[in-house]
Amino acid sequence: MRNHQVRRFGYAMIIILLLGMLSACGKNTVADPVSSSGSDVSAGNVANLESANSANSSNNADHTGTITYEAANGEVEIPRNPQRVVVLADSYVGYFLALGIEPVGVSQHVLSNPYFKGHLDGIENLGDGKSVEKILELQPDLIIEFAAADTAHIDNLSKIAPTVGVEYGKLPLREQLLEFGKMIGKEDEAKKWISKWEQLIADNEPKVKAAVGDQTISILQPYSKGIYAFGHNYARGGEIIYGEFQLKAPELLQKEAIDSGTGWASISLEVLPEYAGDFIFTSPWSGDDANPDVVFESTIWKDLPAVKNNRVFPLDAAGSYFNDPISLEAQLEFIVESLTQ
Repeated sequence: MRNHQVRRFGYAMIIILLLGMLSACGKNTVADPVSSSGSDVSAGNVANLESANSANSSNNADHTGTITYEAANGEVEIPRNPQRVVVLADSYVGYFLALGIEPVGVSQHVLSNPYFKGHLDGIENLGDGKSVEKILELQPDLIIEFAAADTAHIDNLSKIAPTVGVEYGKLPLREQLLEFGKMIGKEDEAKKWISKWEQLIADNEPKVKAAVGDQTISILQPYSKGIYAFGHNYARGGEIIYGEFQLKAPELLQKEAIDSGTGWASISLEVLPEYAGDFIFTSPWSGDDANPDVVFESTIWKDLPAVKNNRVFPLDAAGSYFNDPISLEAQLEFIVESLTQ
């Protein structure tokens, strides 16, 4: 008990010191390059982060040892059975939930996903995910971040706990889940989810194809500079519509968003009819505050066959961003119900 109290006291002192140094204007502090959060991390803070990482490794280390994992940001020594995982890469939180891992901290953006309701109760809200202080307080033994994040930010995270950079979209759904499963010792859980998912697709594909036939489907979201038309690998249900069910997209959308591998195309309102399918899934894009009525109240939109035939289905704007296993299960239910009603 005494050793435990000492460790807790020592950790508290690290937090206090780190917060003090971050807030001080300190004439003698030399700043490192700024992290992606836009805040300076001083040389003294880096030393404290390294000390905290050492303490965290001692306190949180699982007795099964560690493995060397080849991440997008290089080789990372991670625990075989991590217990306190912080997932800053929003798109991948649902993968860990599907594997039975409840993160100890996620961003506000993740908490806004309606498909995660009931899955993240009591989880620490890390805001934009850039505060090293908040992350440090959680004493993680593993951190997951997008590989495209600022290098200085990932370096600072690595001083708190082993940090794995993940490239968005590099692996398709099943392969990515298996990869995470292998990484954290949950490969059996990954295989179980994949088996369940494939059964769901097999059960629903025949009735969806019977309802849709050779008709086309579009996924459209108005934004500040026009309209996004999404394809097979950029969420919004595209992984299900074009991937799992292999339904048809309008010819131009197929060429520019799917065949190109990009996953999306930006179009103007004037050319919308060429990208609009017989069925449309839509919502305002969640990345800005543009007025979607510029599109939805336009004559061009109202004259689309899908609009006239009541074949327009509203996506949840916040949830549409996500294409992880948990979100896809919810999206599958909505897509099947919409297309077969």
